[in-house]
Amino acid sequence: MTDYQVNKLHPLFAAEMLGFDLDAAISPEQVDIVEALMAEHAVLVLRGLRPSDEGHMRFARSFGPLELPPKMSDRPSTLKYRISPELYDISNLDADGTIIPPDDPRTKFNLGNERFHTDSSFNALPSKWSLLLAYETPEEGANTEFIDTRAVFDALPEEMKKRLEGLKAVHDLWGVRAKYEYGGAVSEEMKRLMPPVEHDLVRISANGRKALYIGKHASHITGMDEKESDALLSELMDLATEPRFIYSHKWRPGDLLIWDNRCTLHRGTTFNRFKDRRDLRRATINESGPETSSTGALMSNAAQ
Repeated sequence: MTDYQVNKLHPLFAAEMLGFDLDAAISPEQVDIVEALMAEHAVLVLRGLRPSDEGHMRFARSFGPLELPPKMSDRPSTLKYRISPELYDISNLDADGTIIPPDDPRTKFNLGNERFHTDSSFNALPSKWSLLLAYETPEEGANTEFIDTRAVFDALPEEMKKRLEGLKAVHDLWGVRAKYEYGGAVSEEMKRLMPPVEHDLVRISANGRKALYIGKHASHITGMDEKESDALLSELMDLATEPRFIYSHKWRPGDLLIWDNRCTLHRGTTFNRFKDRRDLRRATINESGPETSSTGALMSNAAQ
């Protein structure tokens, strides 16, 4: 990566890097360059790569330990992996590479990704980055949209900034999934495996700027009346989702899209998911710790 080019993609954040080779080993100097670009831009696209699970994981592990996907023990088909089991399958394909039908439980789960969220905020240790690599992409739709919550915090009135300092939000995977994807069918065992967690509503990002830590998994503000809590979270999300804050990424095969989960929100956009193939694979990394799954059987009863 001695010869590369960086171009901004949005006035507030996001950039692309040209001239990177995913097949080559990454040097300490290159790690420092990518870390610096991520601290500045929060979203970084590497273009024109030759997709491979091996290169993807090697690159990701240069920046932190992998957060491993949960075991999907309720479906025997998931014992057969279409991709490396260390990666998240962000596609509309089953283990045999066939498009998932409308009545498959995974369809509802995937539709939940069309609301703004940050990956793994429901974990006690929130993730550092997500790194999503494109193999096949539809010609229409299926963009990924991003929000820099540092810019959103900067846009808040000073009175609101002071109000938010010291507040904590509860992030609850199952509260959201039960409401929108599973129709309330969340078992006590699922709740035990992935209990709600608290996180600061305002975080300090990698370059020292303050950022909101919100999104669809933030269920309520700790110690706040439900009505007041809902109103505050809605107000923050209404501001964050104004068009001026959104970068919409149009995928090309060979794109590696990296985002900092600590200061961004993202969502997938709609596409003809029962006709067009979409094969994206995600590595997720934590700041520290061992490479481990959030839980050994996160969705053991999801389809029951």
